[in-house]
Amino acid sequence: MEDLTLYIGNKNYSSWSMRPWIALTAAGIPFREELIPFDFPAGNPAIRAVSPSGRVPLLVHDGLKIWESLAIIEYVAELYPDAGLWPKARVDRALARVLSTEMLGGFRAIRNACPMNIRRPKRAIELPDGVMDDVARIESLWRERLAASGGPFLFGAFSAADAMFAPVVNRFETYELTRDQTVLAYMAAVKAHPAWKAWETAALAEPWIVPEDEA
Repeated sequence: MEDLTLYIGNKNYSSWSMRPWIALTAAGIPFREELIPFDFPAGNPAIRAVSPSGRVPLLVHDGLKIWESLAIIEYVAELYPDAGLWPKARVDRALARVLSTEMLGGFRAIRNACPMNIRRPKRAIELPDGVMDDVARIESLWRERLAASGGPFLFGAFSAADAMFAPVVNRFETYELTRDQTVLAYMAAVKAHPAWKAWETAALAEPWIVPEDEA
């Protein structure tokens, strides 16, 4: 068993932390969690004592520090090659990484306008230009993969690609961004996963309010 410590931020808000936490938890990979609450106006300066980037998430393994969500997932996938973090088939693994990378670097309009907020009541907001373009692109990606895999997840079984899109599931639901039945069914499957449920339960119990993340 590897000695892994994952530093994360508030579960209610930290979409970047959610991705590797969900991925590792869903795959049954053991790790210690260290939560550094971002309950200050500009974050928590304590993270700089452990994270080179000053941000979360951060994985520490035998003194090695790995930051960025996708890099953490890739590193752990090498430590646990049989855990199923990525799909088994080579083509599916390539496509899962493509989708994950597009998620990592894109969709800025929806990120900026619709911050992740697990406990926020579901309610639509006025959306700036670009958000619905992001929504349409994500819907298209999900529908294509679900049609190819047969579901319930993007590549059949839950994988890192689903974990990378987990915060989007919250955004779509919280801000009522979609009515597509295929998309809604996929979202329901993600939300029913035990890893999602565990994260959600902890997020709802958190006491911290970060005003700039309350859309």
